[in-house]
Amino acid sequence: MEIRRSNSRGHANHGWLDSYHSFSFNRYHDPERMAFSVLRVINEDVIAPESGFGMHPHQNMEIITYMLCGELAHEDSLGNGSIIKAGDVQRMTAGTGIVHAEINPSHTEEAYLLQIWLTPAVNGLPPSYEDMRIEPDRKHNRWCLIASQDARNGSLLIHQDVNLWTSYLDADQALVYQAPQGRSAYLQLARGRLRVNGEWLDQGDALALEKSIDLTLQADTTAEVLLFDLPPT
Repeated sequence: MEIRRSNSRGHANHGWLDSYHSFSFNRYHDPERMAFSVLRVINEDVIAPESGFGMHPHQNMEIITYMLCGELAHEDSLGNGSIIKAGDVQRMTAGTGIVHAEINPSHTEEAYLLQIWLTPAVNGLPPSYEDMRIEPDRKHNRWCLIASQDARNGSLLIHQDVNLWTSYLDADQALVYQAPQGRSAYLQLARGRLRVNGEWLDQGDALALEKSIDLTLQADTTAEVLLFDLPPT
């Protein structure tokens, strides 16, 4: 169980964008952290008001945006347009090619999010987009499946053998993750402080498990966590 501390991540502050990179990204390069299983990017982004990413292309990547605070306006070459808010999650299959923009439309508030990239099981897929609202009670002190390869239980469809779970824990609450055999796992603490199998994690810390094991989470404060059930590394 490898602990990856928040302060070991790459960091870039562009003024309008303050970003921490769990894996090599843009000008941050660490040959030891190129990816984990099919997980290629976890960026913790804070986007200033009336700023964001203008129209730009992607290919052959599954891109998930998990909103923590604020809003983000999405526009793409498929004709989709939406505003996702705190508690929402967005999935975009870049496939053969898509062009999109993600802008913070607020005049006053920052947008705070996690952007996640997964390599797809198959290249050359038709590009597609969807988003959804996660009602708070679905993830309150329990696991909520938000993305999967079969879109079960109302989760977003991703074209890879991955199950992405999230939970929002109250202080002093415990939660158990029962690991499926023969898998890897990656846990990202988005907010708060908790213990996992006795190890303390603070906001931005992560756990990488080449061989997935059962985990017991014990929240010290309110905490929001994402857990990736992944193909073996």
